[in-house]
Amino acid sequence: MLGYEYELEAQNEGYGTVCGIDEAGRGPLCGPVVAAACILPCGLVIPELNDSKKLTEKMREELFDVIRREAVAYCVAEASVEEIDSLNILEATLLAMRRAVAGLTVSPDYLLVDGNVYRDFPLPGRCVIGGDAKSPSIAAASILAKVTRDRMCLELDALYPGYGIAKHKGYGTPAHKEALRRLGPTPIHRKKFIRFLDSEV
Repeated sequence: MLGYEYELEAQNEGYGTVCGIDEAGRGPLCGPVVAAACILPCGLVIPELNDSKKLTEKMREELFDVIRREAVAYCVAEASVEEIDSLNILEATLLAMRRAVAGLTVSPDYLLVDGNVYRDFPLPGRCVIGGDAKSPSIAAASILAKVTRDRMCLELDALYPGYGIAKHKGYGTPAHKEALRRLGPTPIHRKKFIRFLDSEV
């Protein structure tokens, strides 16, 4: 079970409300990158809460509802394919994270961001490498982001059938790459992520 060490450390430094932030969808070849910001009641125990990648889809869906019900506040935001292509995936991810923070109905005092880059956020905070397996707040954000993006992929699959997006969620699987070679890219494919098609012409 994840402990609140990082949250408590921030509170011991005088920060009252701590928010966890994580993203989903940095690696796929298509679709937006999604970020979530989540403030949990410090000490709240949610059994099975963990890094979203370590959970089954069924468990993520169940925890998604629990987190939304129990959180003090949460917000899910995204950066578009166009923003990913114009900025780069790191900057687009940070943009989505900042949007998620801005959308919170409760203003946090301190941010815990999964990863190794903390830049241009409007509040004090820190990054936590592997934070989705260390901090309940970040783990909750990772689940909110992952489930939201997976649901988006189901919608994208209906709009662009034949690519298998519902199955692989946009990642560069052999089946996805084969479909791209056969059908060509769509408007939801990230141009910088599918440059391998150019080298095969």
